[in-house]
Amino acid sequence: MPEPAKRPSAAHTAYAVTKELILSGELPGGSLISEGEIAERVQVSRTPVREAFLRLESEELLALHPKRGAVVVPVPPGEASDVLELRLALERAAAGRIAHTGLPEEHHGRMRELLARQRALAAAADVGGFAHADEAFHRCIVEASGNRLAARFYATLGDRQRRMSVHALRPRPERLALLADEHETLLGHLMSGDSATFSEALLDHLTATHGSPR
Repeated sequence: MPEPAKRPSAAHTAYAVTKELILSGELPGGSLISEGEIAERVQVSRTPVREAFLRLESEELLALHPKRGAVVVPVPPGEASDVLELRLALERAAAGRIAHTGLPEEHHGRMRELLARQRALAAAADVGGFAHADEAFHRCIVEASGNRLAARFYATLGDRQRRMSVHALRPRPERLALLADEHETLLGHLMSGDSATFSEALLDHLTATHGSPR
């Protein structure tokens, strides 16, 4: 008989819950949180929460202050432009490969599923959920290229992408439906193998939401 799946540790659960609160924007940059708050929310002792906070500090999401608690680290100035430049480079390179090899059916199907989810989230004005689906859609583009090194590196940008999207879209939830339309357009360019038009559309898409990467 297969072994039963192991339950996540208390520290991992506290880490996952706190990180999701930060990435979803429920705890925006500058927010002060305490070990006690998270311990009560997750129903664990403070010791695993302390371990989780140390891990989040190492990821530059929290700044710990003894006897005061932890402060959510705001997105550093200039980081958004750095992330956008990397995204443009990786997604454009992926589109170039896909133009030669074609878009794999499994990735086409996955992007269609994500588009349907985005439209549902847009209708519900769920910015946090949309940001998650948005990151997954763009990551799928890079994965579809077959460049595993690029895909692994792109995945490391995921947390930053989500925070940026939540920050940019929370004041403008009406833009969510338009973003889904723009994703549909990007997918069409990938399917037709038009990497040049994809590159132009991608720049317009990212600039309209986040501002110029330059």
